[in-house]
Amino acid sequence: QVQLVESGGGLVQAGDSLRLSCATSARTFSRDDMGWFRQAPGKEREFVGVSTRNGINTFYADSVKGRFTISRDNPKSTLYLQMNSVTPEDTAVYYCAVHIGSDWYEAGDYAYWGQGTQVTVSS
Repeated sequence: QVQLVESGGGLVQAGDSLRLSCATSARTFSRDDMGWFRQAPGKEREFVGVSTRNGINTFYADSVKGRFTISRDNPKSTLYLQMNSVTPEDTAVYYCAVHIGSDWYEAGDYAYWGQGTQVTVSS
């Protein structure tokens, strides 16, 4: 059973930076496309970004493009999300997951979700 554990969330102020981590037990990590999603209260889970298996290619939601950066350390089986210039609209629980389908932007095409880490941005 693959386990993913997100960490690094917290309470920050608008304009601050934050780095989230996603540690995974997957032995296939270096061959997996990995995604970040977020879910705000009362809203559906939404795509944040994805890193292809080699880490060279990353794709982001328009709402975070230019502010968030995904990176990965394959020997450590860890995925990261660097969040810069955060705003209150970034407040959500952030999740990482393994892409298993064909659509990078759809939560249904991911599996092995972690428990999430809460990010709260105050104005």
